Amino acid sequence: MEVDEEKVLCYLDKVLEDEDENVFECGDMDLESPLPPEDMLMTPVHRQFRGDIEKGLEMKKLVLSGFLASEEIYINQLEALLLPMRPLKATATTSQPVLTIQQVETIFYKIQDIFEIHKEFYDALFPHIQQWDEKVAVGHLFQKLASQLGVYKAFVDNYKTAMETAEKCSQANTQFQQISESLKVKGPKDSKDCNTNVTMEALLYKPIDRVTRSTLVLHDLLKHTPKDHPDFPLLQDALRISQNFLSSINEEIDPRRTAVTTPKGEARQLVKDGFLVEVSEGSRKLRHVFLFTDLLLCAKMKKTSVGRHQQYECKWYIPLADLTFQLLDDSDVLPHIQVLPEHEIEEMKTKISVIKSEIQKEKKALKGQSRNVERLRKKMNEQESWLLLHSPTIPFRIHNKHGKSYLFLLSSDYERSEWRESIQKLQRKDLQTCQLSSVELQVLTSSCFKLRTVHNIPVTSNKDDEETPGLYGFLHVIVHSAKGFKESANLYCTLEVDSYGYFVSKAKTRVFRDTTEPQWNEEFEIELEGSQCLRILCYEKCYDKTKLNKDDNEIVDIIMGKGQVQLDPQTVQSKNWHMDVIEMNGIKVEFSMKFTSRDLSLKRTPSKKQSGVFGVKISVVTKRERSKVPYIVRQCIEEVEKRGIDEVGIYRISGVATDIQALKAAFDTNSKDILVMLSDMDINAIAGTLKLYFRELPEPLLTDRLYPAFMEGIALSDPAAKENCMMHLLRSLPDPNLITFLSLLEHLKRVADNEPINKMSLHNLGTVFGPTLLRPSESEVTKGHITLATDIWSHDVMAQVQVLLYYLQHPPISFAELKRNTLYFSTDV
Repeated sequence: MEVDEEKVLCYLDKVLEDEDENVFECGDMDLESPLPPEDMLMTPVHRQFRGDIEKGLEMKKLVLSGFLASEEIYINQLEALLLPMRPLKATATTSQPVLTIQQVETIFYKIQDIFEIHKEFYDALFPHIQQWDEKVAVGHLFQKLASQLGVYKAFVDNYKTAMETAEKCSQANTQFQQISESLKVKGPKDSKDCNTNVTMEALLYKPIDRVTRSTLVLHDLLKHTPKDHPDFPLLQDALRISQNFLSSINEEIDPRRTAVTTPKGEARQLVKDGFLVEVSEGSRKLRHVFLFTDLLLCAKMKKTSVGRHQQYECKWYIPLADLTFQLLDDSDVLPHIQVLPEHEIEEMKTKISVIKSEIQKEKKALKGQSRNVERLRKKMNEQESWLLLHSPTIPFRIHNKHGKSYLFLLSSDYERSEWRESIQKLQRKDLQTCQLSSVELQVLTSSCFKLRTVHNIPVTSNKDDEETPGLYGFLHVIVHSAKGFKESANLYCTLEVDSYGYFVSKAKTRVFRDTTEPQWNEEFEIELEGSQCLRILCYEKCYDKTKLNKDDNEIVDIIMGKGQVQLDPQTVQSKNWHMDVIEMNGIKVEFSMKFTSRDLSLKRTPSKKQSGVFGVKISVVTKRERSKVPYIVRQCIEEVEKRGIDEVGIYRISGVATDIQALKAAFDTNSKDILVMLSDMDINAIAGTLKLYFRELPEPLLTDRLYPAFMEGIALSDPAAKENCMMHLLRSLPDPNLITFLSLLEHLKRVADNEPINKMSLHNLGTVFGPTLLRPSESEVTKGHITLATDIWSHDVMAQVQVLLYYLQHPPISFAELKRNTLYFSTDV
């Protein structure tokens, strides 16, 4: 392997660079991690690398060795903090203490734990570097290091208190002041350099800086690790954990690596950045938004010629001192926002899923058709980018007190809350309005490329093949309870999961009124489509209409707290429930979850008890009941039409799983309390019960026997031929199946008539019910009629949706007419 010597030396020099606030460049490498003066110490490892470059040492070893050298310095820095901690703790219980036990524990909180973690990591990594070859694996060490970041979370949460305590103690005690102003840090082993004096304040910042630097090193390691190397997935996992941690830690601690100095010498730091959709001149535009300590800057990526560095172009900026969040009055007119019908969004998701499936088939074929895979990837990137641009609908409006307003659209209330809170946190400081000259603005915009923390839009095509594809199936979540509220309130939670690069709200608990400790204990079944993260938001319900915001789609209830958890496949795929707690703004929400893969959750399993209705053939149930349509179908349809026809997302929003199970048990046992239960039950639970009934039929409502014919019929091009075939197939259904299907069809049409209110179009309802009514039983799967259930978003599923949609869009179909009409191809199907 040929190595660029200049870049290698520059990388190693960066590891041991002097601390300042500038951003450095080394050839094509952008480096922005300031380091303290003592990190300039030359180490034996460093000196050895300069000679080894000539021998063609791999870049990965250089990155690892440079990191090992800085790790040794970091351990020495932690040890320098521990040296005074021990005697200070020992004297705390004497008659002449320098500090109290509580003060010592606050200032040096978690330092011992962090030291032990990194000492163990260093001792394990060192022999691997000493005995290096291409087969050496170190990914497990970095993965373990990343898994221990919880210790850093505790350190970061305590950091501000530790610094304030140290400052107060220095002012009150001259002895402690002398100790804290001159701590001795040892030089590296075999180094001629003597000890270096460093302040306690500088050393206490080192753990925060270290997490950021470790994340940068993981980027470099991945860049120089072959994708087929055992380290690659482990390093990816470590990077994912580290990035999630960085995005969640306390933003009040200034991230020094994102500092940029303006020509006036002002210190300006990047706090947050990300991709948002801006509504500009009536159309949607994808922007990269940068939040600095004193201003918000909206930019777009310039188009550049091949081989040239990418650059940003500033569209506008607002000083935070002049920024307000605009609320609309009755007199305000909303700009026209183009919102696509939801069925178009769903159709695009299906197309993307089909392309993903085609890419996987191409790879498995091993025909070396990489050009075809690249073509499919490019197409998928275009479609995912389209989805990312057109999906968001939640408005986030900001206003410049001295100028115009700007409107962003977001897909998640969680995301909107994060941006708003980050801005408001900075606005609490004593900010002065800032006006940038054209030169200053150009300098700042240019720095954005180096400072950005979000490098790519969140689409699948930007991920490496080995990255976790996410979970496909059903996540069962029980929201148990919450505590930590200071005052009684009307409280509820919502659940969001990521899908296709953005987050969507999937479920909502009932409102628990006038309490500080809500006990929901509600279970939800959430469908996952490549999901990697679960978010929980806790709201206070607003009943005061005078406080309502007139903005479209605006959630007016107050967010009391929010948090998220990664959906680790190894954790959630256990058969047992996994209990967890999310902490948010002093509030703790307790929940449990478990995951069921699609091949298991979509299995049609006949019930062993034929006395019930779930899992029992529809002909058996109607014969027993002496009815044409099962009682459960009639009652659920009646209740939904009575009080759920205007419910937003009816049949799409998950009902509480425990309520659905209670209704299932009541129908199975023919309970006398069914009607009372139905009238009291949340309408989404009733809708969920109806869906579950059809999903658990031992064979689909449109039957296993006719399934291949339905697939062939919907694929016909000639409208007349398709009409004859599709009507003939309905006539071929057993009477109980046909009459039940026609009843459900007319009900779903009535639901869609209220689409302006309930947001459920015929396309949406077709997507929800199509697979449920047509998906063959397990026995038919094994015969090869359909693809495996794990490949659920496949051509078959698209066809299942299209079959139901055909009948939903058809003029009214009556049972009597079908039986009278004898125009069909043959009596055989």
